[in-house]
Amino acid sequence: MKFLLCSSGISNPSIHETLVELLGKPIAESNALCIPTGVQPFPGGPSHVYQFISGTTFSPMCGLGWKSMGVLELTALPSVKPEDWIPAVQETDALLVWGGSPLYLCYWMRQSGLADVLPSLRPETVYVGTSGGAMVAARDFGGETYDKSDPLTASERALGLVDFSVFPHLDREDGIPASPPEEIEAWAAGLAVPAYVIDDQTAIKVVDGTVDVISEGNWRLLTPRPEAS
Repeated sequence: MKFLLCSSGISNPSIHETLVELLGKPIAESNALCIPTGVQPFPGGPSHVYQFISGTTFSPMCGLGWKSMGVLELTALPSVKPEDWIPAVQETDALLVWGGSPLYLCYWMRQSGLADVLPSLRPETVYVGTSGGAMVAARDFGGETYDKSDPLTASERALGLVDFSVFPHLDREDGIPASPPEEIEAWAAGLAVPAYVIDDQTAIKVVDGTVDVISEGNWRLLTPRPEAS
């Protein structure tokens, strides 16, 4: 798999161009599955899900003109035969993983069986994660993370698809107060891997283990303390 890990979706031309580069073809010729599960435990969850799927969010992922779009709701998958949903995941060009609660999302990644399928996907499949959807790809979340949702249905252990951690929304553009620097540094201090702290105009591209930062904004790389590793 290839990865494009964002703070706020496809928010500028540089990130958009990188997505097309990773796909290897125009978005209009590419198929995608979107995963809205992470926002379900929040107040207004159904409305947030609709906005994501309809492409009306601040920096849309679904409303980019995909050839086809499907919805993969992880909470439903345990009641669906694997042979009825796994082929769609294996055949898609892109998985669009929305944010919300990273702990809730990670829990349902595992409970649904999707976490077991991801490592076996085609090398050309692109995982596009935004906010919590980016955080779950990491090796761990670091302590309790900034996730205050209820219920907290998973541990700090993330999926380990990439060997670093992500802290999104360094400089928030949605009106929600940003985390202060000392809180971010305290979070990173508990990690055993490097941490990319990215704003809403930044994304991280990973291909064959090579990491590149795509940014029209601000970002920081925090390395673990010796005692953390």
